[in-house]
Amino acid sequence: MENSEALSVDVCTVWGMAQGAELDERLARIAAGVEACRGLGDELWRAGSAQLEQVMGDVDAMVVAGEAARVVVTAEAIGRGETGAGAEALTPVGWVRRFAPSTKAGGAGQVVAVAQAFAVAGVAPVKDAVLSGSLPVRSAAVVLSEAEKLLPLITQEARPTVLDGLIEVAATAGPRECRRLRPTLLATYGVDGELQREQDAAKRFVSLSQPFVDEMGLAEYRLVLDPEGKAVLEAALGPLSAPAPVDGERDLRSSDRRRGEALVTLVRQAVSSAEPGSRATKAQLFVTVDLETLRSGLRGAGVTVGGPEAGTLLAPETVRRLACDATIIPTVMGAAGAVVDLGRDVRLFTAAQSKRLWLRDQHCTYPGCDMPAHWSDAHHLVHWADGGPTDLSNAALLCERHHTVVHTRRYAGVLVEDDTGTRVEWDRTVDSYDRLLAVQSAREPA
Repeated sequence: MENSEALSVDVCTVWGMAQGAELDERLARIAAGVEACRGLGDELWRAGSAQLEQVMGDVDAMVVAGEAARVVVTAEAIGRGETGAGAEALTPVGWVRRFAPSTKAGGAGQVVAVAQAFAVAGVAPVKDAVLSGSLPVRSAAVVLSEAEKLLPLITQEARPTVLDGLIEVAATAGPRECRRLRPTLLATYGVDGELQREQDAAKRFVSLSQPFVDEMGLAEYRLVLDPEGKAVLEAALGPLSAPAPVDGERDLRSSDRRRGEALVTLVRQAVSSAEPGSRATKAQLFVTVDLETLRSGLRGAGVTVGGPEAGTLLAPETVRRLACDATIIPTVMGAAGAVVDLGRDVRLFTAAQSKRLWLRDQHCTYPGCDMPAHWSDAHHLVHWADGGPTDLSNAALLCERHHTVVHTRRYAGVLVEDDTGTRVEWDRTVDSYDRLLAVQSAREPA
C-alpha cells in the first residue's frame, strides 16, 4: 500500500514538473517574440518586397494571437478571483489596465467582456473564433454586445444561425458591418412583428436641433431620422444631389455640399408652391418585394425601399404608410429573383382629387383633431397594398401624426353618408383594420 501511494505521488510530481516545463518553454518563446519585434526596425532595410509583406502578415498574426492570449490570461485571473484580491483590490477592468498598460488608451473593457463570455455556454462559438485567431478581440466584443441585444428578439431555433452570421461578418468585414446587420436579421429571423415595433419606437428619437451659428454666419444642425424618414429624405435628395457638370466641366462640389444645397432646394420648392399644400408626391420610392409577400398583403417581416443601387429595410406597415402619399415604383420579384412586373410611376391621388377631399373632410378626420386639410395626407381606407382603389370613396384626410397612429395600430375607417353629408368614422380598437379586411374578403365571390 505504501509503495502504491509513493508511486502515485511520484507520478503526480513528474506530471506537474512536465506541465511546468512546458509552460516555462511557452513563456520563453513569448518573450523571444517580443524581443524580436523590438529590434525589427534595425534590420528591415535588408528586406525585399516579398519579405516585407510576409513580415507584415506575421506581425499581424502575432498581434491577433497576443490579443487572444490577453483575453485568456484575463479569464484565468477572473476565474481565480485574482482581480479583486490583495490589499489593492481592483475591478477586472482596473486589473487589465494595471498589468497590460497599453489598454490604458482603451480596450480594457472589451478584453474583460470577451474574457467573461468565455464562461458562457451559449456564446462558445465566439470563444472558438477568438482562440483560433479568426476573430479579433475588438470585433468579438461587438459580436457579444450585438448578440446580447438581438438574440432575445430572434426565434429560438434561429439563434445559433444568427450568432454564426454575426461572427462571420465581424471577422470578414469588421464591427461596423456587424452592427448594420440588425434590421436584416430581425426581418429574416426575428419574432413576428419585432422589426415593425423597433422601427415604430425609433420615431421617438427623430429630432432637428436649433442651429449653431459661427462667426461667419454658417449654421450647423444635428438631424436624427428614423428608417422611414431616412428612406423618404434620401429618395428626395437623390436626383437633386447628383453631380451636375456645366458645359462639360466636372462638378467639383463635394458630396456633402451637393446634399446640403439639395436640401435647401427642396425647402424652397415646398414654401414657394403656387398653392398651399400642393399635392405633388412627397418622394419617389423603389419597393422591392418578393411575389409571395405581395400576394399575402405585405405581411412579411421586411421590405427594401430606396433607390435602384441602395435601399433601406423597412417594416411592412411603414411601407403601407409611405404607399399612401408617395410615388411608388413597385418592383415585384419572382421566387428566383427574376422581375415579374415593373409598375409605372403613378401619382396615387391627383391634385384635383386632393382638392375635393379638402372640401369634403375640411381637416384631419381623426376624432378630436382639427389639423387643416392642406397640412394633411390622403389616406387609403383600404390600403393601396391591399388592393384599395385610389378614389374618393376610399380616401380620408389624416395629419401626419394620426396617419402614423392609424397604420401602427391598424385602425379601420369607413365612409358614412347621412343627412349631414359624408364623414369618416374610425374604429379605434387595435387591429380593427384586419377584421374589416376579413369581413370584406368573406363577402367577395370565390
